[in-house]
Amino acid sequence: MSSNHRPGKDMSRREFLRQAGRAAAALGVAAAAGQLPALGEPAGQRPMQCRPLGKTGHKSSLLCFGGYMLSQLTQDEADWAVGYALDHGVNHFDVAPSYGEAELRLGPALEHHRDKVFLACKTEKRTHKEAEAELHESLRRLRTDHVDLYQFHGLDSPDDLDAVTGAGGAWELFQVAKQKGLVRFLGITGHRPATQLEALRRMPLDTVMCPVNFIEWQHTHAAGPLLEYAAQHQLGAIAIKAISAGQWPQEKHDYSTWYRPFDDPEHIAKALRFTLSQPVTTAAAAGDAKLMKMLIAAAESFTPLLAEEQKELLASAGQHKPLFDDA
Repeated sequence: MSSNHRPGKDMSRREFLRQAGRAAAALGVAAAAGQLPALGEPAGQRPMQCRPLGKTGHKSSLLCFGGYMLSQLTQDEADWAVGYALDHGVNHFDVAPSYGEAELRLGPALEHHRDKVFLACKTEKRTHKEAEAELHESLRRLRTDHVDLYQFHGLDSPDDLDAVTGAGGAWELFQVAKQKGLVRFLGITGHRPATQLEALRRMPLDTVMCPVNFIEWQHTHAAGPLLEYAAQHQLGAIAIKAISAGQWPQEKHDYSTWYRPFDDPEHIAKALRFTLSQPVTTAAAAGDAKLMKMLIAAAESFTPLLAEEQKELLASAGQHKPLFDDA
């Protein structure tokens, strides 16, 4: 990923992932000490709704399982998290090789449920050769012979876009892998909607993953044109950062997310309702298992925001500093 990929001014996402990896053992201890909700506890009041993921033919649950949370957990804890999500109707799982041990945790947890879920993976590699090697390694770690969705991960800079679409670029591998049945659909993820929009114009992709958050929406509305394009072309839109409250105000982080999340049921529900009231298929859960129960409850009880409710929530965004103030 190029050097101008800069999610926040204070700390890049890549640097946060490195630091979070070093802290994973301590977080795992905290989870084992009872900070995770018990399997079988009630979440929301209704079954999880599903929406069509573009033209793929798949209907994704309103909440997508964010695989980064597994990098903090033991295998037993990962089995609990995946089981809890499945029990509550989550059928779309997303992971990446850059998420530490997450693939190694998700593979065994999903092994006996593989036919029931839509499995998405990603690559940050930009050349055909590198992406091919990483794809096969991901398949091995995930204990599967294919992934349902393979995505360019964090494709935020024009230089990276030129690299993947040029001679010997990863786009070549994506097409070959689809022909061989190693992947079923192709997508892109990132934090820079302008670059993602150009990528969708260059490549016949099936999905796009981008930040959709009421604070970011009020400050920049950067995702608006991208979501409009996706809707016009029947592409699946996958939201991230739904419950971001902006940048961390200090170096100490209370959660294994590189952004500061809302962490109480009321604010989580409002933030998620905003995101799911936009033209998106699903929203990825935050990368900390301690937040999962509240997110699932909010998704299960989802109702679209009324116009006045959305206006009121956007007006409150001024209290928060956006995570992406240069998107």
